[in-house]
Amino acid sequence: MRRSDATRTAILAAARERFAADGYDRATIRAIAKDARIDPSMVMRYFGSKEGLFAAATSFDLRLPELGSLAPEEAGRVLVEHFLDLWEGNDALVALLRVGVAGAAGAERIRHTMFEQQVLPVAREVCPDPEQAAARAALAAAQMLGMALARYVLRFPPTVALAREEVVAWLAPTVQRYLTAPHPGGAL
Repeated sequence: MRRSDATRTAILAAARERFAADGYDRATIRAIAKDARIDPSMVMRYFGSKEGLFAAATSFDLRLPELGSLAPEEAGRVLVEHFLDLWEGNDALVALLRVGVAGAAGAERIRHTMFEQQVLPVAREVCPDPEQAAARAALAAAQMLGMALARYVLRFPPTVALAREEVVAWLAPTVQRYLTAPHPGGAL
């Protein structure tokens, strides 16, 4: 690994930890640099600003499942399995969720990444009424983010103890219902 790659990696690791611990507003470039054992000017050299550092530290590849071949009745299971694949052991996502519940920068990043890039495209593919896709995606995202908060951030013992298969068995039918079931009151 080149020295510049090692420095960048150290900065990103320190930033994830600091953003997760302190939140976006309280985390400082100086504290992140100290944690990474480098000069603060190096953080600015690599990332340009605190916003640029936050974006890089919370960036990840969504690896969305192939939607074109997805049968509508499989959407809940596929989305929940994908969600678990992304969240298990992903410090960037855990940091993003911690920051997201406490500040505008993290909330906007979660809206963009989790909702607009991940759940909304699936809802648009499988939802019976295209005009309901955004609302249905929001309901599905609320379920999955609630599980992420309970399992990975707050670490409620019962949710942490659930095997992956159990999480899928409990969560997938609810997500599926939000995405494809007839609206209980007619129009949404």
